[in-house]
Amino acid sequence: MTDKEIDQETGTETTGHEWDGIKELDNPLPRWWLWVFYTSIVWSVVYWVLMPAWPAPPGLQGHTEGVVGNSERVNVAADMDALQASRSGLYGELQAAGSYQAIEADPVLFRFALAAGDSAFGNFCATCHGAGAQGFAGYPNLNDDDWLWGGTFDDIRHTLVVGIRADHPETRFSQMPAYGADGLLSREEIRQVRDYVLNLSGETGFDAAALEAGGEIFAAQCATCHGADGTGDPSQGAPNLTDAIWLYGSSPEQVETTIWRGPYGVMPAWEGRLDDPTITALATYVYSLGGGQSADTSEGAAGE
Repeated sequence: MTDKEIDQETGTETTGHEWDGIKELDNPLPRWWLWVFYTSIVWSVVYWVLMPAWPAPPGLQGHTEGVVGNSERVNVAADMDALQASRSGLYGELQAAGSYQAIEADPVLFRFALAAGDSAFGNFCATCHGAGAQGFAGYPNLNDDDWLWGGTFDDIRHTLVVGIRADHPETRFSQMPAYGADGLLSREEIRQVRDYVLNLSGETGFDAAALEAGGEIFAAQCATCHGADGTGDPSQGAPNLTDAIWLYGSSPEQVETTIWRGPYGVMPAWEGRLDDPTITALATYVYSLGGGQSADTSEGAAGE
């Protein structure tokens, strides 16, 4: 039997392999590491048999289902059903409450409505209105006390149900004419009425003759919806033009563009997409953000 060479530096046997004067030591892996490695191999084979693991060959769909037939999709669906079942009592109470005052009077129900409404808002509304409901150009701020279609709890809930210019048969609908794009007013006339409505909202420094001309145009073209004094009409979604809150921007250029093209925003109708208790919770959350109006308040339509 040939004696194995011993490396002089480490005292370890060599394998007999040598590359460019570098000799390979016969230094095996620790036994505990090998046992862990072998156990992992055995465990992976058992897992492949028991659990879904192997994708289908190219051209086919699906995967191996495994002996136990486990499915995380089924598990998640079961967990969601269990969650809904655990909330069914409170959802039933929300359905029966009927008013914000009744919900607020029950601390447990009120906290639940706010939490459920916050969750629904994050899932379905924050994309347009922002995570904090602060809104953006063309998407209303829901934190203030200005509302296009009324800010009572019932108004807000109804808007959620039917949407605005949506596909619901009872959707809220209004349409401001595109005074420039459709040739109803000249550019000069649009600038005159622009200055007039900006003056209504507190802006100053406009030419008196332009304001007079703008006022005449406003009375003829705009007062039917916005009112003779420009305070708006929530029953038809006409904004209040006197409060310096502008949905599409307040600069002279932005206001002029709004008059020129006519805004036409859309909000989905949530009836049929969300159940009634979730819509009630969402209305509760939006109403509680700080801008909800009492039922006897008729002021405050959101400005364009």
